[in-house]
Amino acid sequence: MEKKKFRISTKDLVIMAVLIAVEIVLSRFLSISAWNTKIGFAFVPVVIAAVLLGPVYAGIVGAVADLLGAVLFPIGAYFPGFTLTAFLTGLVYGLFLHKEQTIPRVIGAVAINQGILSLFLNTFWISVLYGSPFKPLLITRLPQTGILTVVQIVVIIVIAKVIPRIKKEVF
Repeated sequence: MEKKKFRISTKDLVIMAVLIAVEIVLSRFLSISAWNTKIGFAFVPVVIAAVLLGPVYAGIVGAVADLLGAVLFPIGAYFPGFTLTAFLTGLVYGLFLHKEQTIPRVIGAVAINQGILSLFLNTFWISVLYGSPFKPLLITRLPQTGILTVVQIVVIIVIAKVIPRIKKEVF
């Protein structure tokens, strides 16, 4: 039996590189960051990768952008847990949004990303990294999660309406 080789097209590689660059700019220069909070639109390039390219490529965009951003423009100490969360975020967006972007799918993707990955997993990473107690840290991150959940749902719904035009131009 012949094995299928994994190949990435030049076009997909270029799209991923552009989205990684945009994510780094949005994350490192155009977001509000504190040691336990980050508010911005860095999720947009990952969502676009998820819709256009699928879950694995979106995960790669998220992870590579996190790693390169941390190396090139450090905000704090690099911690691989955040890179794992960035990969999982892209993966979840891709699993929910690659084929269709209905409102229930958008809400599901954002709920998992914000409720589980951002609120719980990233709070755990922050707790480990800074030695802060998990539960009080979790409580302080609840408002950020609530605000970003609403913002992400609205923005992704808008993106989903624009994606067909992008697909016509790019693909």
